[in-house]
Amino acid sequence: MLLGTSPHVHATCPKEISKTAQKGKGSFAFAWAMDETSEERERGITMTVAIAYFESKKYRVVLLDSPGHKDFISNVISGASQADVAILVVDASTGSFEAGMGVYDVGQTKEHAQLIRSFGVEQIIVAVNKMDAVGYSQERFDYIKFQLASFLRSCGFKETLITWIPLSAMDNQNLVSLASNGQMSWYQGLCLLDAIDSLHPPERDVLKPILLPVCDVVSSHSLGQVAAFGKLAAGAIRQGSKVLVMPPGDLATVRSIERDSQACVSARAGDHVAVSLQGIDIANILPGAVLCHPDFPITVASILELRILVLDVKMPILIGSHVEFHVHHAKEAAQVTKIASLMDQKKGKTSQRAPRLLTARQSATIEVSLDRPVCVEEFSSCRMLGRACLRASGITIAVGIVTRIIAEDEQ
Repeated sequence: MLLGTSPHVHATCPKEISKTAQKGKGSFAFAWAMDETSEERERGITMTVAIAYFESKKYRVVLLDSPGHKDFISNVISGASQADVAILVVDASTGSFEAGMGVYDVGQTKEHAQLIRSFGVEQIIVAVNKMDAVGYSQERFDYIKFQLASFLRSCGFKETLITWIPLSAMDNQNLVSLASNGQMSWYQGLCLLDAIDSLHPPERDVLKPILLPVCDVVSSHSLGQVAAFGKLAAGAIRQGSKVLVMPPGDLATVRSIERDSQACVSARAGDHVAVSLQGIDIANILPGAVLCHPDFPITVASILELRILVLDVKMPILIGSHVEFHVHHAKEAAQVTKIASLMDQKKGKTSQRAPRLLTARQSATIEVSLDRPVCVEEFSSCRMLGRACLRASGITIAVGIVTRIIAEDEQ
């Protein structure tokens, strides 16, 4: 089970707290444990998707700590594409929640919620953090819940799959046990750890041919091997087996496998793995590549048909609009080449043929042409590799699925 878009409420030690305090970032102590690079720690923001593991009463949890800053949304998308469930962290302090909802600018709370739902996450825990900053006010919690609940429903989240938890990471309230300071006696729900145990892992495509989208690559010069990291979208992989790396279509041998940072001889759909490969140059495998079965290569394509939902954009989407196309860990410049039809969201049928433009909250079928081909599957074949989003001018403008591959690239 993977956990996505996680909060900065990780266990840390006094030494780490001391380091952050010396840098004037005492409140950042919990994030310090997950942020791995010196630049992240100096700037006080999460930039990459960090991975950690912990054992709950019920699960071994893979924690994907995704960035919150708007400059690193591509990494949020990478984390969301690997997540089974999500924790959306909301800052309860006055002004911060409103900023996240877009009162002053493009709201990151809204954008993150839209992204994690568009990449298939259905179960979500909303952790309303920093309740200590508002005096553990039930009124403030209820206000945040009221404002955010309607938006989450508009994103497609079902109320029965949303869990709301007021907490204070700094005061250790409602994290691993229910609040003990008496100031949240009005809350009768679960603590965060118990809420995680109440979630349910999705079904896995274990019987299909292997598909492993690569989110990161590391080279070992001493061993002459390349390690590819990612979550198995389908199938299973075994030590010693051959895999096809797409693109460019090179064969490689699986020398070793680590699942959740522990050595193993095999892994299957849903597992987060590091696969050590031999027989391929690191220059030929990049994030966005996919490891697949030699007899069942994934499609590499540059022209796609998408069914999208336009988000709350101010500028319409036109034929010829330049966008960033995101699918699993791949990002590519693209252009909208055709707006085929508008869709009636309630009936799921075409309501208008060949509209001139698309505006906020409209659903449509479009075609996009990518500058360079990417590994992709139709949504009906593989959900993880068939979910996509479009971004422009630093914001997400549409989310959707790949309904048809129009032009494949020869490998």
